[in-house]
Amino acid sequence: MIYAVGDIHGEIEKLKELLENLPVEHGDDVVFLGDYVDRGPDSRSVVDFLIDYQRKVPCVFLLGNHESMFLDFLGWESNLYFSGDAFLMNGGDRTLASYGYFDLPDPCPEKFELPPGHEAFYRNLLPYYVDTRYLFVHAGISQEVMNSNDISQAIAESRPADLLWNRNTGYLPHNLDVTIVYGHTPMPDFSIQWNRPHSIGIDTGAVYGGKLTAIRLPDEELFQV
Repeated sequence: MIYAVGDIHGEIEKLKELLENLPVEHGDDVVFLGDYVDRGPDSRSVVDFLIDYQRKVPCVFLLGNHESMFLDFLGWESNLYFSGDAFLMNGGDRTLASYGYFDLPDPCPEKFELPPGHEAFYRNLLPYYVDTRYLFVHAGISQEVMNSNDISQAIAESRPADLLWNRNTGYLPHNLDVTIVYGHTPMPDFSIQWNRPHSIGIDTGAVYGGKLTAIRLPDEELFQV
């Protein structure tokens, strides 16, 4: 079985309760769809908790657009890191506060150092993950590749901006012979965005008062806090 977990956004108490109640068994994997940080109360504790959790359970951690902004703000260089100028306007101040950034004598990105283990966590975040029947991605893929039947080509032709920010492809049909499981775009009522067999959107607005969601695959059982 595979469990996919939607956008967390610093909601440490919801994350703890959700993971403590997942009936994960030997051989199962847990895929996190990104956006661990920003807007919520304690981004640092979320990352601490996930670093510890992966020591007990096989995990895949995807990069979200909020991690991309954070790392670009810190001056990290990669084609996956961009829009750092929008970081503070998208709840980044709460992430920095959780790391004690504003308590530094001279708070500036160039002098800021992440805690031990956190740098490795962020550097190892993946832009996507494919597992036979599923494509796990934070946001979406390029609309231009929706008619492709080659998943490798579709991913290769999707820009980082599509993988991390695209809000237009989740509800569309495609010919990729996988179900796309994504976060990033909560529904107005914070419900699951079902588009079987093409896609499942599981950002249910945890940081906005909605639930934090995990879905078990392939039976599609939901676990929510």
